Amino acid sequence: MKKILSLLGTITLIGTSTTSLVACNTAEYTPEELAKIKEENKINTKNQTIRDNLEWIAPQEKPFSEIDNKWYYIIYKDNSNNIKLSKRINNNPDVNIKLPWSNSWIKVYRWNLVGIKEPYLILDENVNIKIKGE
Repeated sequence: MKKILSLLGTITLIGTSTTSLVACNTAEYTPEELAKIKEENKINTKNQTIRDNLEWIAPQEKPFSEIDNKWYYIIYKDNSNNIKLSKRINNNPDVNIKLPWSNSWIKVYRWNLVGIKEPYLILDENVNIKIKGE
């Protein structure tokens, strides 16, 4: 009986931990992991300026926590589970960029050059982010 209870307790503990991890979706990366993941999430483009200045943002970096006058590209799921791309500038303390769909973000990219024309991004047929015209 003790073995059965122990086994059930272990299964419950594992199930609870996994559910919580999936529900939160807020992995904390070490600096090394974060650098590696940022490199993996770079946009595949021939344009070196875009590759160097369009940066994937991890949730732990708390995008939009401060006004920075930079453009953000937010890939998210809408209420119908369609994947969309939205572009927002973070320059107004009275505007909440998070909006109602902030819990459905898939990825966020930031254009790091203020005053330099930001790229025109689109989602391709496979829902990959691309530069329009490439």
